Amino acid sequence: MRRTHKYRLKPPDALRKELDRHRDICRQAYNHFLHRLNRVEGTSRYDELGVLTDLKEWWDALGDVYSRTLQNVVERLYDNLETLHRLKEEGHRVGHLRWKSPREYRSFTYRQSGFKLHETGGRTVLSLSKIGDVPITLHREIPDDAALKQVTVKREPTGEWFASISIETGDDPPAKPDDPEKCVGIDVGILKFAHDTDGFALGSLDLSDERNRLDREHRKLSRKEHGSNNWEQQRKVVAKRHADLKRKRRDFLHRVSAYYAREYDLVAVEDLNISGMLESPSNSRNTASAAWGEFRRMLEYKCEREGTHFAAVRPGGTTKECSRCGVETDKPLWVREHSCPACGFQADRDANAARNILSRGFDDVGVVHPERTPSETATAVGTTVSPVPARRVMEQGSPALNECPQGASRAG
Repeated sequence: MRRTHKYRLKPPDALRKELDRHRDICRQAYNHFLHRLNRVEGTSRYDELGVLTDLKEWWDALGDVYSRTLQNVVERLYDNLETLHRLKEEGHRVGHLRWKSPREYRSFTYRQSGFKLHETGGRTVLSLSKIGDVPITLHREIPDDAALKQVTVKREPTGEWFASISIETGDDPPAKPDDPEKCVGIDVGILKFAHDTDGFALGSLDLSDERNRLDREHRKLSRKEHGSNNWEQQRKVVAKRHADLKRKRRDFLHRVSAYYAREYDLVAVEDLNISGMLESPSNSRNTASAAWGEFRRMLEYKCEREGTHFAAVRPGGTTKECSRCGVETDKPLWVREHSCPACGFQADRDANAARNILSRGFDDVGVVHPERTPSETATAVGTTVSPVPARRVMEQGSPALNECPQGASRAG
């Protein structure tokens, strides 16, 4: 089983400069091969890998960088090109590959070789070929039997350095159950981040304080002369505020996705076209802040790791369709209750959508539908759903994802 962990690097000033130099050489090589891609006809990934050897004869700086790291630069360029072609075929509006400035190209990769972890002088260091031993903070232990497959070294806009280490263990992921018992459908939204079929309604993460601090630092930056020392110092402050906001959001998503992956045998969500939603000017900031795409990505790989079935279902009509009889009813956004004119079924709008998502998840996975779902039982006995504030999830050791507040139902 393969997984990737991110660790903080603590390079001294000399190594920090060397890391930056290697990163910039890789950036220049990327721009060079992009130039060849645009000007030389018939270039391919494999042809360009062969060109690297010839370049080293007159480009002395390339000899200072580990050979497989340079090969990864070429592969990165052509991977980006293939991604653009795929997005274009899917109907997305795409541009073209552009030259990378020093602030845009922030990482380089060692694959298979050229790196190792070891102890020296009572501390753990990451040894990188042609760079040296970089102190690293291993906040998460790496299993003794794990094989290190790849290391990506990245400089964040804040100036901090991190290493993403991919490891492979001999353990296989748990087998997914043939007849899953604990199943859940999740409807994501803006007013409530998640509403599931067990009556659990999780409030959206409040990032207003972080946004206010970010806006305040942005205003300070706008008053500095661009390119001056004061401007650069303030830019790093702005970058740190961005990092604070990003880390808080990712921590929230990790906690919620880990809970669902561990507690259920089958998890179903909508296969939303997030990129298309962000292209629309209507409510795009709230959509981006909710990070539904990142939540789905985390949920998918964690379900695979935990041996849980994961289904990303067709999103069309989950809100309109009655989860009991299938009749569609138009509902504007301000209508928060579902009331079916055909069968009389009533439920919270998001609860009805979650039930439809779970039903489609059963179809996608090939599981027989149960006769009665948990939310249907809860609705039948008149149980109300109380949203859980996101701040409870963020509290250290919070039981918010294991215990519902008074008035909420997790039983069916």
